[in-house]
Amino acid sequence: MTENILEQITEQYHSLTRSGKKLADYIFSNTHEAQYLSISSLAENCGVSEASITRFSRSLGLSGYNDLKLMLAKAAYVSDMGDPMESSDTITSEDTANSVFNKLHAANILSLNETMELLDENEISKAVDLLSSAERVFCFGQGGSMVMAMEAWARFSTATSRFVHIEDSHMQVMSIALASERDVILFFSYSGSTKDMEDVMRIAKKRHVSVILITHFPKSRATDFADVVLLCGYNESPLQSGSVAAKLGQLFLIECLFYIFCKRNPEVYAAARTATAQAITRKLL
Repeated sequence: MTENILEQITEQYHSLTRSGKKLADYIFSNTHEAQYLSISSLAENCGVSEASITRFSRSLGLSGYNDLKLMLAKAAYVSDMGDPMESSDTITSEDTANSVFNKLHAANILSLNETMELLDENEISKAVDLLSSAERVFCFGQGGSMVMAMEAWARFSTATSRFVHIEDSHMQVMSIALASERDVILFFSYSGSTKDMEDVMRIAKKRHVSVILITHFPKSRATDFADVVLLCGYNESPLQSGSVAAKLGQLFLIECLFYIFCKRNPEVYAAARTATAQAITRKLL
């Protein structure tokens, strides 16, 4: 395989199908933007099917679209620290410690501001309706998103015992296979496009289990299964996977959900938070 994916696409251009050429043309013109798009968004922008994108990726010797995005990120100019060099906030080894702190601060503030702009009060209200009426709330995610699911479970556990966190993907599908319409899934997936996520959501749909999705991409595969979609800000490059800035927007959404949830029945949840705080106090020296 050619080291630079753009060179490889150029070499194979004349042998590509009509859909393949449309994809290649879009990628050549929008190399930077393409690496941040979900497969659904890219398909819509190019006027081709998602299956065509998958076939295009595999014709280049790649495992799929996510692999293509990673190769596009590598093809772009990157810093000696491995981050894309498209902005003034990119960190390099030449930065002083203070410069690193300022750039990280700017990225985190950007994430919060973008998430605030995307915040939809009606969607938050719908999500809290589901959380408030649920018998159990399963907090799910995979990889870095699993950490966010655990954060949600830990936060809501200070007010109610109805929230459940399950880490293993096999146990997740097993739990949903036995779930009922009275249960709800709070699913974290920045990309909204993972196989494990789709496995869970397909079962949830059959079982009529409502899904609240926290993601960055409004047209990702997961949104087809979700009853409520909450969007977090910050464009994370494939080379920045697991960045704190991307997580910060999701943490902000967790806090928004938590306080609107507690606001529905303040006396009950205030008493519960006091009880859990007192229980923890006994653990401190």
